[in-house]
Amino acid sequence: MVRKIRGGPPQGGGGMQRGGGGAQRGGGLGGKDPNAMLGQLQVLQQQMAETQEALGNETVEATAGGGAVTVVMTGHQIVQSLKLNPEIINADDAEMLQDLIVVAINEAVAKSRKMAEERLGPLTGGLQGMGLF
Repeated sequence: MVRKIRGGPPQGGGGMQRGGGGAQRGGGLGGKDPNAMLGQLQVLQQQMAETQEALGNETVEATAGGGAVTVVMTGHQIVQSLKLNPEIINADDAEMLQDLIVVAINEAVAKSRKMAEERLGPLTGGLQGMGLF
């Protein structure tokens, strides 16, 4: 908008000044209410904390060697138990047993991570909807 000024420049030698003291629209957050977003974040934070706590009470089970080795692990990736089929315990084949244990633990870790992603994914997806990621 152009405004014509009559009578010459104002006294004080300042010349014309641009106005610009108006409030910003949208609060700088893409038009979203910061208080509403804060409330949503607090609810989301509470849900994530509850879900993470619940993961510690859930378990996954993984086996190797056709059930020769079984590992039970929590959603916090803590091994709760390791079971060995007595038929595979052989001093001459200790290396194979060690390999089976490693395979079973790694599979349990992968299952535990997948379970955590499945539980937390819907919650962290909400962060994208708020424009945070």
